[in-house]
Amino acid sequence: VQLQASGGGLVQTGSSLRLSCVASGRTVSGLTVAWFRQAPGKEREFVAGFFRSGTSAYYTDSVKDRFTISRDRAKQTVDLQMNSLKPEDTASYYCVASTTVIWSARATPNAYGYWGQGTQVTVSS
Repeated sequence: VQLQASGGGLVQTGSSLRLSCVASGRTVSGLTVAWFRQAPGKEREFVAGFFRSGTSAYYTDSVKDRFTISRDRAKQTVDLQMNSLKPEDTASYYCVASTTVIWSARATPNAYGYWGQGTQVTVSS
């Protein structure tokens, strides 16, 4: 599985950005897919994802009601709509996928074998 992420940028507090991840090599519909992020000096953090072929997304608490993950099976994309951005959202964002992750490990970075390149999101105060 190859993952190509795009859409990052520099925005002001309260703005919106949409990250997009295009997958190739395997259909996204059967994969567990997610977005992680990593801020300077911090560990990688789970943001949002879909478990296997499920249609219900799950989010880390800090982005609930602000971020929305979506999956388009026809376009082979996994997008992350980010609204009401805050300076603490500043990080490199990574699109990830796995064919083997189990439910209890869905928010664990090491459970994902496929990573796209990061796309930088910077939110100024």
